[in-house]
Amino acid sequence: MFKPLRALALFCILSGALGVAPIASLAQEPPATATPAAPAALPNVMEVRVSSTPERARLVVDLAGRTDFALVSLGDPNRLAIDVRAATFSLAEPSGTPAGEGLVSGYLVEQAAADRVRTTLTLAAPAQVQQAYVLDAFEDQPARLVVDIIPATPEEFAANAARDITGTTEAAPAASTPPGGTELPVVTRPLVVIDPGHGGIDSGAETPNGVKEKDIVLSFALRLQELLVESGRFDVALTREDDTFLRLEERVALARTNKADLFLSIHADSFQQPEIRGASVYTRDENATDVLDKVLADTENKTDVIAGFAPPQMAPEVVDILVDLMRREMRVQSYMAGQAIVHQLEPSVALRKFPLRQADFFVLQAPDVPSVLIELGFLSNATDIANLMESDWQDRTATALARGISTYFDSIAPPQ
Repeated sequence: MFKPLRALALFCILSGALGVAPIASLAQEPPATATPAAPAALPNVMEVRVSSTPERARLVVDLAGRTDFALVSLGDPNRLAIDVRAATFSLAEPSGTPAGEGLVSGYLVEQAAADRVRTTLTLAAPAQVQQAYVLDAFEDQPARLVVDIIPATPEEFAANAARDITGTTEAAPAASTPPGGTELPVVTRPLVVIDPGHGGIDSGAETPNGVKEKDIVLSFALRLQELLVESGRFDVALTREDDTFLRLEERVALARTNKADLFLSIHADSFQQPEIRGASVYTRDENATDVLDKVLADTENKTDVIAGFAPPQMAPEVVDILVDLMRREMRVQSYMAGQAIVHQLEPSVALRKFPLRQADFFVLQAPDVPSVLIELGFLSNATDIANLMESDWQDRTATALARGISTYFDSIAPPQ
């Protein structure tokens, strides 16, 4: 169960919610007093991919341009139908089976109307949409519709199908799930502590023209905090909100003292090989994944003279065992959080090869708080530098990260 809201020491919680207006209907009437403009050309559906496991499925629709979409649940047999406003589709194989086995057993893509392309997912078990959103084209990737699907009870699926069908099989217009939001009911608000790395006398890495890591990660952390707060489902706090120096153990202690439900450390390092680029997500492990990971971990740990964790005196052996069990559980939860974040980052930003990694970062060693470290990119790579300085990239990455945080908490939420 999520913990209730606590009073925070040394830093403040910001929380709240903003309403999200629904998108306009898929078929809009032009203003009566205006001359109707020529309709914008509808995009082509370029590719459809479906992946499926027993815990989660994902539909990705590649589009020649951004467009609207709609969703509907259908029974007898159980299906999910996803429409996009599109004039054509150019798929070599418009039907097939998903990658992997689990919630979805097959799919079919068809032209449902002159202005709609429909993908129908045949469900192997009752399921529901967790979140759905459209991504703008970026770098060499086209615009995309991403739909995440998770298990549902038979009763939940039946209720969704009854809600969606109102005497017609047309899908109802849908709005993108807001960053950090979910289509599932939210009962409690977990506390997320965001830790912008470095600060004060510790500048972290630096670009050739003098832009400092400490400033980049603080700006990004403030944007991520804003998105999570706007979702209305989290209490959010920063370990620093300005150019303040905090020792590594102080950052960990803040999360532990306030019983955070997730600790997220944000960084943007550099490496001697300038060709290495992309975002990555770290959870803690005593053995680094590779030489680069060990170098990064050592660099972070050496920023504090007294880097090292001194647990309290443990007289009884049973306390030792309990602490070890707690650490193991936190590592499992940290890994689940890392997986969820990577899953949402994948369609949105460039990632390193094997983006979910392990390293012995000091800030990840809290024995009672799930902890993840995000490397946004490398200040030693020109492409990453350009991205990190671009507001659109920051927004897209923060949005994906917020969705990852949301899906993690969905996965560990107690059953309703």
